[in-house]
Amino acid sequence: MKRAISRMVVVCGTAVCLLACGDGTEPPAGPGSAPAPGLTDGEWLAGDLHVHSEHSDDSSLNPVARITALAQSAGMDYLALTDHDNHVDGDVAHHTWTDPDFLNSPLIMLYGAEWTTQRGHGNTFSARPYDHQTLYDLRDEADTRIGEHVRREGIHLSANHPATSDHFGFSYDIVRSIEVWQSAIWPNGTNEAALVIWDDMLKSGRDLTGRGGSDSHHGYPQPGETPSSNSYQAPANNVGTPTTWVFAADRSAQAVVDALDNGRVSVSANPAAPRVEFHADLDADGAPDLMMGDNAVASGEPVTFQVKLVGSAPALLPYTVRVVTDGYELMSLTIFPGQSGVQFTDTPPVGQRKYYRVEVTGPPTLYPQVPLSIAVGGNMVALSNPIYFNFGSSR
Repeated sequence: MKRAISRMVVVCGTAVCLLACGDGTEPPAGPGSAPAPGLTDGEWLAGDLHVHSEHSDDSSLNPVARITALAQSAGMDYLALTDHDNHVDGDVAHHTWTDPDFLNSPLIMLYGAEWTTQRGHGNTFSARPYDHQTLYDLRDEADTRIGEHVRREGIHLSANHPATSDHFGFSYDIVRSIEVWQSAIWPNGTNEAALVIWDDMLKSGRDLTGRGGSDSHHGYPQPGETPSSNSYQAPANNVGTPTTWVFAADRSAQAVVDALDNGRVSVSANPAAPRVEFHADLDADGAPDLMMGDNAVASGEPVTFQVKLVGSAPALLPYTVRVVTDGYELMSLTIFPGQSGVQFTDTPPVGQRKYYRVEVTGPPTLYPQVPLSIAVGGNMVALSNPIYFNFGSSR
């Protein structure tokens, strides 16, 4: 499924002009998607888009109340509980979705599940209950039939852990996002491999949102509880490792899903780690015109890109910013102690698809609610979604 980027920007002389999509010259927005908010009209919300409660048979010590309490104590805003649908024969609607702690959560809760099939796994995200049973029943059908159901229901379907043994084995044309950062662990190489797959999809003209997901299954034992055989996984795969930030128009489930649709997404190592904000100034007036998820028509003039780290205590060591365009490293930049950001300039070619995204590495940030996660997380700090040029004409 290819979504329409809802902010198409062109440079009109010395001014920046916003074009509305869906007017016959641009593809219409997909089901459930809404125009992206302006650069100052939204709010960054923190959450986790891949969490299993005890409604999944392979989960332990992870009741819904414990998950939401941890997330709330860490300052998170929303959650997607994505229990395995095959553990309840596709009937998540009468299990996770009816759990009193789900319904009474203090957080914004998405309706979702992990679509668990013989061709890999995907997560579903929706602001309302939807017909998941039919999607489960279609798991062995042709991709076109699956895509038709997803579009009809207005479901945001996302590809899970694309570089593992249970990778997403369906067409990427039926999804709107891809899990590019799963769990706190980086040294084993699966997250780097997922980024390569994401870049391949972007190079093909698919404007897929990159997102995180902890794939948390197991909670820490509480006083008086017996540890499970899988309790050792809690530091590496716990709520918010990583954290997916969405730039939402308001504090609602629909606004979270819309932000995922529109690519207004940044991922950080945990809720306490800095998130990266990524903007572009098209007309050299010093003010940003684009942010992650936006698409512009390249004018042939240089564009100034701004990278900023937000929301963490000042670091004593530098951060490294890796700028990626069309799957290769364009440059490496340094944010020194005492600085909050850095900028660079490049000239996107006229009439040729091009995208820019950034990855930030550096000193890890302690996560008090998951105290051992820093030991397995490596030095990945944050990553952005792309800013696109000339993508609209190809979709």
